[in-house]
Amino acid sequence: MRFGIAVLPGDGIGPEVTTEGIKVLQAVGDRFGHHFDLHYGVVGGVAIDETGEALSPDTLRMCRGCDAVLLGAVGGPKWDDPKADVHPEDGLLALRKGLELFANLRPVKVFSALVDGTNLKPEVIKGVDLIFVRELTGGLYFARPKKQWRTSKGRRATDSMTYSEQEIERIVRVGFELARGRGKRLVSVDKANVLQSSRLWRQVAVEVADKYPDVELEHMLVDACAMRLIQNPTYFDVLVTENMFGDILTDEASMLAGSMGMLSSASLAGVPGEGTDTFGMYEPIHGSAPRRAGLDMANPIASILSVAMMLRYSFGLIKEAQSIECAVDEVLQRGYRTYDIMSEGKTKVGTKEMGDLIAGKVEG
Repeated sequence: MRFGIAVLPGDGIGPEVTTEGIKVLQAVGDRFGHHFDLHYGVVGGVAIDETGEALSPDTLRMCRGCDAVLLGAVGGPKWDDPKADVHPEDGLLALRKGLELFANLRPVKVFSALVDGTNLKPEVIKGVDLIFVRELTGGLYFARPKKQWRTSKGRRATDSMTYSEQEIERIVRVGFELARGRGKRLVSVDKANVLQSSRLWRQVAVEVADKYPDVELEHMLVDACAMRLIQNPTYFDVLVTENMFGDILTDEASMLAGSMGMLSSASLAGVPGEGTDTFGMYEPIHGSAPRRAGLDMANPIASILSVAMMLRYSFGLIKEAQSIECAVDEVLQRGYRTYDIMSEGKTKVGTKEMGDLIAGKVEG
């Protein structure tokens, strides 16, 4: 089979980890007889330097013409001036909006080889296998109005959290669909005791639940959820959240897996399960880590697992996705570690070597 992929390496360590993801993808192509046409573009800080925009119309057009997008990371101190007219993150938000990527899936699975390698007790994190469904194109990040201004009493700023019932319904439905194929338990995260947008969120979640009588729905306030993730993370199966809550909670949850370098993500334009060709953008959840750039240190596993998600959700290649996940597991079982997940008695490797090891374990 043949697939077209837009590759946007981005800034900092983005190009390095993306290279290793592509390396593993090519190993899958060789083992299973698929061909992946790669189309490269720029986004983020590097795009600002080249074009003056964080995402050019040409790059967005290229992405729309492909079957999926593989992204590295964006940002860095070079472009951090808060007074600047354009920021690298503007490109990321423009991709999400321009490609209609409303559903962000962030799985958190603790590999058995890493149970003893985190800051948490092994008995707390053993068996953790959950997935966040984060609404991606609404809420505070896309606020209207969104501005900063001066008054006679000083500076002020505003961001408005706004959601329509249609936006809530479609993301909650993604949560229910995923839960139906997993443990049939869905936790809807909100702040309904304070926010009107969360009260609407809860009302719509209850309405959608009527269509999924086989799935148990539980409502949980975001602060309680944050505590439960550390106290008893195996309690969760599928969680659905609005944009900002999901951003914060998934970064917290990355520590369950040992490092942000272990967590992949998929941003989808449709509901998974309704077909095998859901368009999506795939990326590690970590940032550009500019201080690690060029040092062959970054953990590429999140990017590699994002490739596995792409095979599963956009191409319908389940066995191929599983082959990558099994390869990652085997390499970790053999004791290989990048710096961020390193522990006593293990073998420390760099970005490229980790990619080579995983690509070498992909089996058809």
